[in-house]
Amino acid sequence: MTIQFGGLATGLNTGSIIEELMALERTPITRLEEDQTYLNNRLEAFQELDTRLNSFADKIKNLNYSSTLLQRSVKQSSEEFVSASADSGAVVGGSYQVEVVSLAQVQKSVSEGGYADKNSALFGTGTLNIEVGGVNHALTLDSSNNSLQGLMKAINEADIGISASIINTGDETAPFRLSLAGTNVAKDFSMDTSGLSGGEELSIGTPIQEASKALIRVDTVEISSDSNTISEAIPGMTLDLVKAEEGTTTTLNVNVDKESIRTELASFAEGYNEVMSFITDQSAYGDQEGGVIGSDASVNAIKRRMQSLLTEITPNSGVFKTISQLGFETQKDGSLEINETTLNNAINNNLEDIATLLSGEEGVTGTATKFKNYLFDMTNSGTGLLRTKQDSIEKNLTRIDSQISVTEARLDMRQKTLEAQFSAMETLVSGLNTQADYLTQQMENLSSMMSGGK
Repeated sequence: MTIQFGGLATGLNTGSIIEELMALERTPITRLEEDQTYLNNRLEAFQELDTRLNSFADKIKNLNYSSTLLQRSVKQSSEEFVSASADSGAVVGGSYQVEVVSLAQVQKSVSEGGYADKNSALFGTGTLNIEVGGVNHALTLDSSNNSLQGLMKAINEADIGISASIINTGDETAPFRLSLAGTNVAKDFSMDTSGLSGGEELSIGTPIQEASKALIRVDTVEISSDSNTISEAIPGMTLDLVKAEEGTTTTLNVNVDKESIRTELASFAEGYNEVMSFITDQSAYGDQEGGVIGSDASVNAIKRRMQSLLTEITPNSGVFKTISQLGFETQKDGSLEINETTLNNAINNNLEDIATLLSGEEGVTGTATKFKNYLFDMTNSGTGLLRTKQDSIEKNLTRIDSQISVTEARLDMRQKTLEAQFSAMETLVSGLNTQADYLTQQMENLSSMMSGGK
C-alpha cells in the first residue's frame, strides 16, 4: 500500500481536499442509494398489503358456501353414551331418541397355557390354519418360527386381521402367553392346529371378549353396525358411540348454528378492516405524511373496489340485496362495524336469505363470492398486484445496482487521478522550492563576497 504525505511541499492538506472533492463526486451514488431504500420500502409495503389481502380471503372462505353458512348444531340431553354431529343434510328442528344397546367390539383371545420361554422352539411344524371372519389363512411353521416369538411375528406379518402380542403373567414357571385381538369389529376368529406335528399344545380356547356389532335404537328402530361410528342412522348426522346402556336414551335436537354465522360475519369485518386500515395509513391527510405506496393508483383502486362491493346490489330471490343490509356500517375512518341488532334480526328471521346473498344462487354470484374472486385476482402469485409490483421494483433495483457499480468504478479512477495530480503538484512545488533555496543561497554568497571586497 502506498503511503502519501500530502502538503509537505505546498503546506496544503491535499488529503482533505481530495476527500471533499470525492464527497461531491459521490452525490449521484447517495441519490441512487436513497432510491434503493425507497424502492425496498415500497416492496415491503406491497408485501404487507398482499399479506392482509390473503388474510382477508382466508377469513371469508366459508361465506362462499351456503352449506357452511347454514351449519347445523346438535343439542344433546347427555354426552355420556353418544356424541353426535350434523351436516347441512340434517333436518332443522329434528328431534331423536337414541339408545345405545351395545358397542361394536373386536374379539380378544389368550392362549390357554403359559410357556416358560418365548424364544425356544415350542410348537410343531407344518400348517397352522387361522379363520378370520369366515376366511381361512394358512401359516407355515418351521424351525425358524415355531417359537412363541416367531409365531407372534408370523401372525402380524401375515396381515390377516389379527394383532398378536406376548404378555407376561408373572407366573414363576410358565409366565408367557400369546394374546390375540381382531383388528376389525364384529369379525371373530379361530385357530386350527391339526396341521401341525409335534411340539407343545397350542390353543386359544374361549374368547375373553366376543366380536360383536354395535346395536342402537333410534326412536325404537333397531340399527346394527360394524363400527362405533354410524353415519346412516339419522339423515345428515354422524353418531359416535361412547358407552352402551340398554334402556337409557339420549335426546338429540338439530338446529342451525347461528353463533357460527355470527363468527363468520365478524371475521369478514375483521379482515376488511385490516386491509382498509393499512391503505388508510398509507394516505396523507393534512400534516400527516403518507406512506410509500399511498399515492399508488392500484392501491387506491383496491380501496374503491372493496367499498363499492359493500353497497353493490346483488339481485337474488331473498330479501337482502347488499351486505350492508346485514348490519355492516361504514365508519368515518372507512372501517366496518356490525350493528348487532340488525344482524340478529336478519339471522333470526331470514337466515336462508343471508346465505343466498353471500354465497349466491343459480345464475347469481353472491357478495362473498365477489369478494373472494376479487381477492384471488389481487393475490394471484403469477398475475396479482404483488407479483406485478415486485417485478417492476426488482427491475429498477437491478438497474440502480448496475449504475452504482459503474459510478463506483469511475470514482475510483477519479480519486486516483486527483491523487496523481496533487502528487505531481507537490513534486513540482518541491522542485521549485529547491531551486529557490539554491538561488537564495547563491545570492547570499554573492552578497558576502561583495562585502568582503570592500
